[in-house]
Amino acid sequence: MADSGYKIRNQYAIHFLTFTVVSWVDIFTRKECRDILIDAFKYCIDQKGMLLYAFEIMSNHIHVIMAANENTRGLSALVGDFKKFTSKQLVAWVSNNPIESRQNWMLNIFQNYGQKNKRNEEFQVWIQSNHPEEITSVEFFCQKINYIHANPVKAGIVRTSVDYIYSSAGSYAGMDDNVLEVIVMDISGDIGRVN
Repeated sequence: MADSGYKIRNQYAIHFLTFTVVSWVDIFTRKECRDILIDAFKYCIDQKGMLLYAFEIMSNHIHVIMAANENTRGLSALVGDFKKFTSKQLVAWVSNNPIESRQNWMLNIFQNYGQKNKRNEEFQVWIQSNHPEEITSVEFFCQKINYIHANPVKAGIVRTSVDYIYSSAGSYAGMDDNVLEVIVMDISGDIGRVN
């Protein structure tokens, strides 16, 4: 098997990751589904040692810059736990909400992917690859932050990045009323191993 090059090799380094919904299903057009992610992030930060530096939730994928505290099992385990928990919560929400007009369509897609993947019990919400990229410099960190925060603007959702509440742009602009607080990185220092 060829090495794709996209692996989490340093379990405690800061990484840029992308979590994509199978078949690009736009489940996060629903506020309730975005809030499932926000609640899961908060739990992982408070209880599982997640160090979250940046995020944005788009309609069918999310981007994050994150690391795992050194007192944890590492970033791979943290990402796995996050995706497994949110998958179950999202499937439950779709299954139990008759107001979701796309209910059958989404559940069929999630079930079809789940049946093809031996790692799943029944449904699969996230594709397995996270396309991890280790953040090794201030320049690379800034490039990824700019990419994350510009994404909703480029998609035509908002005029300015700070207007999009489901991202960390507000935190980096010094705003206090964010849906999720992140660690605002001091980009004047050295980026590397997290203690």
